[in-house]
Amino acid sequence: MLQSTQNPANAPKYSPSPNPYTPPKNITSSMEQATIGRSVVIKGEVSGAESLYVDGRIEGTVNFADSRVTIGRSGVIVANINAKEVVIMGTVTGNIHCTDRLDIRSEGSLTGDVVTPRICVEDGAVLKGAVEVRAEQLQNEKAHSKSVEASKPTEAPKVAAAGAGAGSSATLAHGSKVMYNESN
Repeated sequence: MLQSTQNPANAPKYSPSPNPYTPPKNITSSMEQATIGRSVVIKGEVSGAESLYVDGRIEGTVNFADSRVTIGRSGVIVANINAKEVVIMGTVTGNIHCTDRLDIRSEGSLTGDVVTPRICVEDGAVLKGAVEVRAEQLQNEKAHSKSVEASKPTEAPKVAAAGAGAGSSATLAHGSKVMYNESN
C-alpha cells in the first residue's frame, strides 16, 4: 500500500459535505420567470409579480408593474403593457408604460405610444408612435422624498427645445437619430 510522503497534519482536509454557504439573492431581481411558449395564445389580462418571457401571443393587457416583460423573437403582443422594464425582440402593437427602461432590440418592432424614463432602440429596430421620456419626473420624486419643499425643475429644457425648432431629437444606439414633432 502506498503511503503519502506528506505529514498528515499538513495534508489538506476535505469535508465530506460541501460548503453550506449560499450567495445572497438579489432582492430587486427575482430568479423566477414565467414563460409563455410559442404555441400558447392568451386573450385577456395577464399580470404577475415575477418576470415574464413571451414567445407566444397575448391579446388584451399585460401588467407586471414591478418586473421585467421580455417579448421573444417569436412573441406577438397586441396589448397595452405596464411593467418596470420591457425588452422587445418580437412584435408589439399597443402602448407601453415603463417605470425603469424600454429596450427595443434590432429584430424588435413596436407600434404604439411609449412613456418611460429610459429608452434604448437598437439599429434596425422598428418604432412607430409617440415617445415620452419622463426623466425629470423621477428626479422630482427623488428630490421631493428628500425634502418636502423641493423646488420645481427649471424651464431650460423647454426653452432649449423651443429654440431647436419645431421638433426635438433623441440620440439612440449606434448613433441613430429620431426626429419627432408634437402637433395637435
